[in-house]
Amino acid sequence: MSSTKVNYPLVNSVRQSPPIDVSIPYDAAWVRGKTFVITGGASGFGAGFLEKWAANGATVIIGDINVSKGDELVRKVRKETGNPNLHFVHCNVTDWQSQVNFFKDAVRLSPHGGIDAVVANAGVSDGVPMFETPVNLDVAEPPKPSLSTIDVNVIGVLYTTHLALFYLPRNPSSTPADPSSDPEVTPRDRHLLLLGSVASLSPIPSQALYGTSKHAVLGLFRTLRSSSFVHGVRVNILCPYWIDTPIIPVLGRVMLAGSPLGSVNDVVDAGTRFAADTRICGRGLVVGPKLKVEQHENGELSLVDSKEDRGEERTAWEVYAHDFEDSEVFARRLVGIMNKALAVRGWIGWVSDIVAAARYGITSWWRR
Repeated sequence: MSSTKVNYPLVNSVRQSPPIDVSIPYDAAWVRGKTFVITGGASGFGAGFLEKWAANGATVIIGDINVSKGDELVRKVRKETGNPNLHFVHCNVTDWQSQVNFFKDAVRLSPHGGIDAVVANAGVSDGVPMFETPVNLDVAEPPKPSLSTIDVNVIGVLYTTHLALFYLPRNPSSTPADPSSDPEVTPRDRHLLLLGSVASLSPIPSQALYGTSKHAVLGLFRTLRSSSFVHGVRVNILCPYWIDTPIIPVLGRVMLAGSPLGSVNDVVDAGTRFAADTRICGRGLVVGPKLKVEQHENGELSLVDSKEDRGEERTAWEVYAHDFEDSEVFARRLVGIMNKALAVRGWIGWVSDIVAAARYGITSWWRR
């Protein structure tokens, strides 16, 4: 991780770690002995996380709506890794009680009786873009649009997050997340990893619901990382670019023809950095295809030919790295303007507002 010191007190007060230097290696073995809970774990990134963390000695409990696929995957990875602490539990993320049962089962299956990390991974895409092309709305009883993408990607993630914020602080022998911790000697954790997307950052034509849902996940991340320290929970987010997973429908693959796709392995590697390194708090990584780039003094990136000696190969870039610094500058300016406005109005303005507030309260009570 970068050793850059941030001079803004807001960053320190929310206990956010410095921007990530992805060129500094981490040790995947730091996940050993920890218990991970993953929604949507039967395929895609979830399956990749299971395989990687199981191979490094972690306990992993995956939940998915696809029972046969989830059960088959766990059996296969158990055999390949020799790790007996791998489990599948049926979980429909859109069903609150199903998620409650999933978390209770995870605690029961955990060797130490707690959960170190929760990965809110379950997600779906829009498929055929029907939302933006409504039909038959002029009939007597027009059909309502399907919002299943919102149900899975927003409601489901909120359910997962709500349960995570209950169970993580209660993880036995864990201590509040701390950017100064030593991951080599920190056996317990309190970590929530959210799965966003490049759609969290930019529009994707014909994917209105998916884009809306992933913007919501990003908003959840940006909000939680400013307050989750109260519970001692560290919150991070992954925003994959177009990655070759089942979530990309046929139409999407046609639209992306000729464009480079990212690798699941690179997303898993970035997720493992978050999972293993307990010092990382409140950070986000965009993961895409491997490119050789050169960063200029103004922060802009330019593509470099792979045969040239300059530049570096990268698959991950930090997003919203200086969010709190920027927001604090804005907040200071805004508060400064408000203070000047208050000074101009003076005591007469203050008394006038108090009288108005009292009048409003009395009127509201009288109208009951």
